[in-house]
Amino acid sequence: MTTRHFILATAGHVDHGKSALVKALTGTDPDRLPEEKARQITIDLGFAELNLVAPNGDKIHAGIVDVPGHEDFVRNMIAGVGSIDLAVLVVAADDGWMPQTEEHLQILTYLGVKRAVIALAKSDLGRIDSAIEQIRIQLHGTVFAESPIVPTSVRTGEGIENLKSAIASELAVMHPQRDFGKPRLFIDRVFTLRGIGTVVTGTLTGGGFHRGQSIIVQPQKLKARTRSIQSHGVELDCAQPGMRTALNLPDVAIDQIKRGDVITDSDLVGSSTIVAQMERSTRLRVKQPAARPLKNGSSVYLHHGTLRVTARVTLVETKTLEPGEKTTARLKLASPIFAFVGDRFVVRDASEQHTIAGGVVLDPDGTNVRGAAQLELLSMHATAPDDVDLCVRSEIGLRGFVPVRTLLNKSHFSAAEISNALMRLQRDNEIVLCDQAAADGEFWKNLRNQAIGLIDNAHKENPERLGLDLNELRAALRDQPKEVFEALIAELCAADFVRKGSAIARTSHRPVLPADLEPVERRIRESLSHKPFDPPPRREIEPDRHAQHVLRFLIESGEVIEVSPDALLLRDNFELMKARITEFISKHGRATVSELRQALESSRRIMVPLLERLDRDGITRRVGDKRMLGRIV
Repeated sequence: MTTRHFILATAGHVDHGKSALVKALTGTDPDRLPEEKARQITIDLGFAELNLVAPNGDKIHAGIVDVPGHEDFVRNMIAGVGSIDLAVLVVAADDGWMPQTEEHLQILTYLGVKRAVIALAKSDLGRIDSAIEQIRIQLHGTVFAESPIVPTSVRTGEGIENLKSAIASELAVMHPQRDFGKPRLFIDRVFTLRGIGTVVTGTLTGGGFHRGQSIIVQPQKLKARTRSIQSHGVELDCAQPGMRTALNLPDVAIDQIKRGDVITDSDLVGSSTIVAQMERSTRLRVKQPAARPLKNGSSVYLHHGTLRVTARVTLVETKTLEPGEKTTARLKLASPIFAFVGDRFVVRDASEQHTIAGGVVLDPDGTNVRGAAQLELLSMHATAPDDVDLCVRSEIGLRGFVPVRTLLNKSHFSAAEISNALMRLQRDNEIVLCDQAAADGEFWKNLRNQAIGLIDNAHKENPERLGLDLNELRAALRDQPKEVFEALIAELCAADFVRKGSAIARTSHRPVLPADLEPVERRIRESLSHKPFDPPPRREIEPDRHAQHVLRFLIESGEVIEVSPDALLLRDNFELMKARITEFISKHGRATVSELRQALESSRRIMVPLLERLDRDGITRRVGDKRMLGRIV
């Protein structure tokens, strides 16, 4: 018999009996703060667990998050429902549908919650039929339209077992949260215990944690390790996705960590800018403050996971966003968040009085969006968030070229799922895989053709050169990222091209000096031969552009040796000087620069860099201010 783990959360208006219902279901009072006891309302998040048996016999363990219903504590409510599988929407029979019932429903919708059980609380007060009818009217057109409605009474106990059965039936047909190897624990509580140290709790998603594991607190990238793990007071060796999880972090001081931080095993960095698809509910009524147009440049509060952060909204496609509309937006955050592609969030106004929008993250690193084509590619992340092939294809199309190691590493897909998607897309000729990177087929074709055209043009314009300088090529290709450029050169050199030092050329290319430059070549050779061991400085040898081209040709072809930027020797003269120096030291022993300069009738300008070159080549070796032979020659 297997145990499946889920997270459910309450939702509903203040004083509709959410906490009392949780206590009736579990035996645990989720209100833990003295102020909550005194005021008899939930202020912060409360927690409990519920063990059920599904109709097929599977064990179900549900962690329950009890949220506040008061309008002053909606931000705490949102922190509790960010990673849930099922909502228990509580509506009191005497009050019926109330303002926070409506706001909570919109929040659940923005966060992508698909299933709910409606608990009709205080059913002992009567009005059950009319209350159910009202609820059905309110749920019409929502994803919860067909959700079961269960009358319950905490006072009489009526309906509690029916509610458990309804919850079990809903969870039985749901898939537990996936383990895709990217665990995130969104912290909702931080406290310290004597003799234990810092403890954090939250809902675990995306992957597991095991005892003794190294972890990273994001977004501050604080490294620590887990000493122990618990779930609802039970010691665990490993926590799974969909579990309420407590981690003991003895290496972390309590003032280094807070609600809103994320525990992960990844050293990826958070981002202070995201691109998202924002939407506003059709349920917002015209005269409600929450329905006011959301204008470009508005300052808002963004709720992601358990984090609440101020943000400035830049609408990409329009100047205002009205109820019932969607658009792409760029959000500049006051502090970084650790978001993934496909994560959902809630937006509240600057006064924190109204929930005004929700959204889904399209790009967690906030890349600038340019043009309709990029907008269309980005929107694919929202239209089919679970289609790995579509998301991989759109991500590569958006960026043109992506190193495989970073492709969708901030996503809800595992490394194996992404790798398999790459293989399928390559097989279908939609992308190109090259040197540990993936490129959009059209982008790569255009880049490759552009590079080939530049190389061929360089051969035509400067046939005397070895090829096109790689730095020139990269600049002409608009300074593509290093990974892109290196992959391109690797692919070219695997076919009809060859890398020659700092240049690239066609394999068939043979440098040849044009006939009109041959007189210039003769003049340069004459200049370097007049005083073979003490030729003139470079500026006298290459006074114009033609001479520069010829000299470069002679250096690249090995006919001229560039001893230093200002010391040039014909190859034969270089070899002769090397032989004379070797002969002099062999006959006379160690020699100074001055002695060698005089013996060869050279100059210090030539001799110093020449000897340094011979030192590097192992022909000579410097000892003090003299040279000796570096090896037997």
